[in-house]
Formats: sequence, C-alpha cells, structure tokens
Amino acid sequence: MTEDIPLSWLFYALAALLACSGFFSGSETCLMAVNRYRLKHLVREGSQGAKLATQLLDRTDELLSFILAGNTVINAVATILVAEIARRLLGTGEYVLAVATAAASFFILIFAEILPKVIGATYSEPIALRASFILAPLIRVFRPAMAVVNVLVKALLRLMRIKPTTEQAQALSMAELRTLVLEGGKYIPKKHQSIFLNLFELEDMTVDDTMTPRSQIEYIDISDGIDEIRDALSTSHHTRIVLCEGGLDNVIGVLHVRKVINATRREQIDVEVIREIMRQPYFVPQGTALLTQLTNFQENQRHMALVVDEYGEILGLVTMKDILEEIVGEFTSQAIGSAALFHREPDGTVIADGGCSLRVLNRKAGFDFPLEGPKTINGLLLEELEDIPEAGTTIAIGDQAVEILQVQNRMVKVVRILPHARTPEESKEAA
Repeated sequence: MTEDIPLSWLFYALAALLACSGFFSGSETCLMAVNRYRLKHLVREGSQGAKLATQLLDRTDELLSFILAGNTVINAVATILVAEIARRLLGTGEYVLAVATAAASFFILIFAEILPKVIGATYSEPIALRASFILAPLIRVFRPAMAVVNVLVKALLRLMRIKPTTEQAQALSMAELRTLVLEGGKYIPKKHQSIFLNLFELEDMTVDDTMTPRSQIEYIDISDGIDEIRDALSTSHHTRIVLCEGGLDNVIGVLHVRKVINATRREQIDVEVIREIMRQPYFVPQGTALLTQLTNFQENQRHMALVVDEYGEILGLVTMKDILEEIVGEFTSQAIGSAALFHREPDGTVIADGGCSLRVLNRKAGFDFPLEGPKTINGLLLEELEDIPEAGTTIAIGDQAVEILQVQNRMVKVVRILPHARTPEESKEAA
C-alpha cells in the first residue's frame, strides 16, 4: 500500500516528523532551562504564556512523560520512513538496512535532538512561553492515554522506593543571592549593586565592627565648670554628646545640642538645666548584630547607643549613621570625628592610629586585613606578636608590611602601613 504514496510525500512526511520531534526536544530543554524567578515575574505582569509554562512546570512528571512519549513515537515512525525511502532508492539487501539505520540516526540526532536543544537552551524564555500554548492543550487531550503510562511509572518508582519531587524554584541562600547580584551587574546599577552587597555583609557584622572606640568618644564631664561645658558644646562636631560625671565610667545621659540651644533662648544655661534636658543613655551589649541593632534603634526611637561588655564597661559608641553608612557608603569623604584615624602619605604608605578599625582600613584605604578576630590594627598587632611591641618593630600581615611608630600605655598608638610586603624575589626584580 505504501507503494502508492509518492516518494516526495515520504520526504515531506519525514521532514514534518523531524520538525515535530525537534519541537518536543527543544521544548523540553527550554522549559527545564527557563529562569523560574523570571517566570514568576512575568506571571505577576499578566503574561499568559508564563502562566501556562508555570502550570506545566508544576507537574513536571506529566510534562516529561508526554514529551518523551511523543518523541519516542515520532522517532520510531521517522525510522520506518527512512527505511522505506532507502528501500525505494537503493533496493533491498543487508547493506540497505545499515544505510537506513545510519541515515535515521544521523537525521534524528542532528535535526531532532542536538540542533533544537541548543536553540532551546539559547532562547529558553521566548520559546518556552510560545511552546506552552501548544503543549498545554496537547497534554490535556492526551491525558487519559498518558494516565496509564504515568500510573505504571509511579508504581515502578514506588517499588524502587524513589519519591519524585516536584520541580519548583528553591529558596536561595545568602551566598547564592550574593552570586546573583554579582552576575547581574549589567542589569543592576553599580551603586545599587554596592548597596546589595553591603546588605549581605551586614548580616555577619556586629556593633563591634562599626562602633567608635572608647578612646575616640567625644564626651562632656558635667562635673567640669559651666564655662568649660559651654566651650565643649560650642566646639562639638556632633549633634548628640555623651554626658558623664567623673569620666566615661559613669555615663549619666546623652545631650542633644539643639535642645541646649532652645534652652538658652529661655534661660541661662547651667548644670541643672542640662540635667533636665538630657536623655537617659542607651546601652547595648557587645556582639549585637548590626541588623538587630538597626531594628532596635527604630523600635526605641534612638540614634545612638553605648556598647558595653559583660562587665558593664563601655567599649565604644555606635550610631544609626554608622550602620546606614555600612549600607550606602560614607555620607562625606571622611567624618570629622575620625579624620585623624589615618591619612595617606605621598609615597602611598598609610599612617594610622592604633585604634583605627580594620574594616575602615580595608574599605577606605584598600587593604585586606583579616576581620575574623581583632577589630583594630592595635588588636591585630598584639595578637600577631603575642607581646607588647616596641617602636620600630615591623611585621608582615598578609600582603601588608606594618611598622610600629609609637607605643603608649601598653598599646600601639601609631603605625605605618605599606601597601605591599615585598617578597625576596620581588625585591631582586625591583633592584
């Protein structure tokens, strides 16, 4: 009966079968490769194709069963057609069967597998959205027939004690989100990307990383004379000042400079007036996560907190501005209160205060000091040397050579940091 069918029709039928097989192969690849989060976004924007694709991916077992069944049937029919075409062109014989098998494998491999799958992987989103309009109704039509196959497959999986999982977009870890932000550089403005990356770092940071150390805290001792207090207020670079009585070991409050100015309009400022307008100090324990502290600032409607250790000793001071700067960057080129922490020399070396934060040196001066242990350059040097060093001592920490310039009260007060510690080989090359 096939003798009545023209040879040209067999070629057309073969081309149509290869096209159908290629469609199934490409659809499978593009649906498996499509970005699920992008698909969810398109669904929210009302894309009907994205909605159909999502419905298909919600039942991946049914989708794959239908595609594989369709591909298998089509490829089998295509093989038969190739055999018939070979018989008509070459006659009968053992070599004809080998030629037909090789030809069928070649055409199916190239036009029904490799080419469609490469195209599907390259243009996964547009093809997936369009293919869904064809696959969705086909699956509904053939669902009764495929039900038998699906039941048999599920029974076999149950016997093998394999529990299939629904293919869904999985939750991403913070490290994976960070990678997504880094890889999406061309879609995210550089400033926004920097903010995202800072937010990821913020999760591992505590108030110890960003606080102003105790030695750098500006405060007013209320036991000083009123003239000294007025001078301190008039020359202060901050809007909120720590109030103590007899030193930082006895903090009694926090004073807002604007309230002092308002009070001077009504009456002469004195110690009693200052005590009335000051606000109770706000203390937080060391090790408090920055994100937690940011929430605490919002809930308590505070802008500044004093960081204390387990014995109640004041270690430093952290503000809302400090935390926000960790996210969006410095509001100014260098804060007035920290201007003396470090400066760069014309030869590229950096002169830094021993109490300068390692994180500040890494971020602003471009170094790469470890952040897991001590928070300041003084603490890092004491940990590395395991002793109180003498002035003139030089130590290499990673790629940085650090020279100790001044030691005072069992602390490293001033250091010089070289950008790069040369190895002997590099020194020979430079010479």
